[in-house]
Amino acid sequence: MEECEVEPVVDVIRVEHQFMKNNNYLAMDPLSRDAVLVDPAWQDEKIEAALAGRGARLRGVLLTHAHFDHVHLAEQLSERHGCPVWMSEREIAVSGYRAGRLAAIDETPWRVGGLRIQPILTPGHTPGCACYLIGGHLFTGDVLFIEGCGICPDEMAAHQMFDSLERLKEALPGNTRIYPGHTYQLEPGQPLSKVLACNIYLQFRDRESFAAYRLRSGQSMQKLLAFR
Repeated sequence: MEECEVEPVVDVIRVEHQFMKNNNYLAMDPLSRDAVLVDPAWQDEKIEAALAGRGARLRGVLLTHAHFDHVHLAEQLSERHGCPVWMSEREIAVSGYRAGRLAAIDETPWRVGGLRIQPILTPGHTPGCACYLIGGHLFTGDVLFIEGCGICPDEMAAHQMFDSLERLKEALPGNTRIYPGHTYQLEPGQPLSKVLACNIYLQFRDRESFAAYRLRSGQSMQKLLAFR
């Protein structure tokens, strides 16, 4: 018998440190109250308050990539709650990230309570970036923002980013809710159909024009940080 897939309850946890502002996410099975955290960083007390407020049992930490503002509290929370930290095998290999309960993943889905977690490998911002689809909710880290996409260090990475964004566009229905690692204008949880309409990085038809725009000169540091 096929297991029933449960839609998660999603809480946005806004955290900050100096000039950095991140979105952390709590995704919980409302029936079992089993939950995962996405990219926890900076403000431990806010994250624990979100777990306590939902009466959630933390069953794992999902990491989209290994940049410090996305992994900062992962091991600490993992040890405290006795749960794994999941990151793509490729990202672990290239970043050297380590944690006591670190588990390497590919695109094989697994379940936490009634939640089906589907990793989608989306290189570009880093070589091993991954997004996580849970029900109709996609957690994108620094791959896809509502209004932009993450920075790419060179042309090859920009080509990979284009391919990753195209893959998401083709694979996901328009009502998929998008939850990025950073917010700039519109709130997290916008449907993909709206993101497709307002995000210039999703309008390019080929790798070369996308890369030329993503790597264009004349961007201020503030703009780079805004669409990292």
